[in-house]
Amino acid sequence: MNAQPHVIVGLSGGVDSAVTACMLSKQGYRVTGLNIRVLDTPEETPVLTPSPLRVSERPEFEFPVFTLNLSGTFRAKVIGYFHDAYLAGRTPNPCMVCNKTVKWFGLFEAARMLGADMVATGHYARTLFSEGRSRLFKGVDPQKDQSYFLWMLTREDLSRTLFPLGGYTKPEVREMARGFGVLAAEKKESQEICFVPNDDYCSYLENAIPGLGERVADGEIVDVSGKVVGRHRGFPFYTIGQRRGLGISTGEPAYVTEIDPSHNLVRVGSKSDLECHALVATALNWIGIDPPEAPFEARAKIRYRDRESRCIVDPMDGDSMKVTFPEPKSAVAAGQAVVFYRDDEVLGGGMITGVLQTPQT
Repeated sequence: MNAQPHVIVGLSGGVDSAVTACMLSKQGYRVTGLNIRVLDTPEETPVLTPSPLRVSERPEFEFPVFTLNLSGTFRAKVIGYFHDAYLAGRTPNPCMVCNKTVKWFGLFEAARMLGADMVATGHYARTLFSEGRSRLFKGVDPQKDQSYFLWMLTREDLSRTLFPLGGYTKPEVREMARGFGVLAAEKKESQEICFVPNDDYCSYLENAIPGLGERVADGEIVDVSGKVVGRHRGFPFYTIGQRRGLGISTGEPAYVTEIDPSHNLVRVGSKSDLECHALVATALNWIGIDPPEAPFEARAKIRYRDRESRCIVDPMDGDSMKVTFPEPKSAVAAGQAVVFYRDDEVLGGGMITGVLQTPQT
């Protein structure tokens, strides 16, 4: 039996994944790198092919690296989801979906093919096995914590996943990168969606979906009373909370408060009209607790950079939860995720499908 645990490390070409690989190699793991390709010509059957990718200039951090082309899966699971969400008037989060359906799928496929024990990524999060299950926690760096994006992972996924960077800050990781001789030590981070050029999703959608612009153009913009205050270029090109680029004049700042795809309608209102006290979430995944059968208190985020807020999570019929906030939340958008926390632990999360405007008593 090989005493060296074998780990597949997802390599993106950035500093975080490179440091992850070097850390695990130094700790005694047998490291194999995996570069998942998502924007290539799709292959019918995904296969591992050797890659020339190197993470460090130091020979002690040389290890085999493979490429896995999952472009077909990416187009179906992520890009397809992205298109469908905007066409349904929702605001998608493609990186969150990609983690579950492409990245971890690819990592576990590579682990199966190569007989590896574990997988690892450069996400800023932490795992802990206690009380008979794997649990997910925030990374210690509040500016880099990425636990919000990982709520779709199951306990089984987490039991086979390592997050070596979760206990470090970004400056500390940069310093380690220099010490490891990482080639990407000074590489800047990209905040853009990988398949959307220049982070311009409106132009992307117009080019990616033939005839979209003509199909949805010249719908009505109405205020909260239903009065027509302008015309829009197409409902998919607007997001909840948007203020700029509306092309209307109402005498006071106007924000997008609702998108109605069935009537090609965009509704606007004041900043206070963006506030809500409750939402509905479905497609829930529970990590830190078993599926709840009674209401419970937690803290929640409704987007990555959101401030956590106190909430009450109440089971509804079927696979749905009503989430009530004592203090109102602003610009809650269907299609985003609500993620539940208790202290630093991720309890679970779900997809936001509805917003309730009426304050709860």
